[in-house]
Amino acid sequence: MKGTTLQEHARSRADELPGTSLEHPFGPEWEVYMVRGKVFMLLTAVTGEPIVILKAAPADGEALRSAHADITPGYHMNKRHWITLSPGESIDKALVNELVTESYLLVVENLPRTERPVDPATFGQSHAGEIGR
Repeated sequence: MKGTTLQEHARSRADELPGTSLEHPFGPEWEVYMVRGKVFMLLTAVTGEPIVILKAAPADGEALRSAHADITPGYHMNKRHWITLSPGESIDKALVNELVTESYLLVVENLPRTERPVDPATFGQSHAGEIGR
C-alpha cells in the first residue's frame, strides 16, 4: 500500500470513530487524532515517507512487528506501546482499519467511564482476536 493511501485509510477510519478530534499540536506536518484529549493516532511524513503511528498493547505490537515487515516500533514514541505503519505490501485496508480501531479502544478504556464515547467492552467485539493475523 502506498503511503498516501495508508494515511487516507487511517484518517477515514479515525473520522468514523465517536468523540475523535484532529489537532496539530506539533505543527502542520503532524496530524494528531485524539479522543477526549488523549492521543490515539499520529500521521506525518517527517521521516521522508507518509507513516501512521498507533497505540498497541505490548504483546500485540510485538506480534504485529514479527508478522509484518512494514510495522515497526513507534516513531518518536514509547517502543513498547506504539507501532508505526509504513508504506509496503504487508499492510492492507482491513488491517489499517483494525489497528486504528484497536488504538482508539486502548485509549478509550483508560478514560473515566463518564468520558468514554463508547463502551470498549462492546464496541469492536467483532474485531476480538484478529490482531496479529
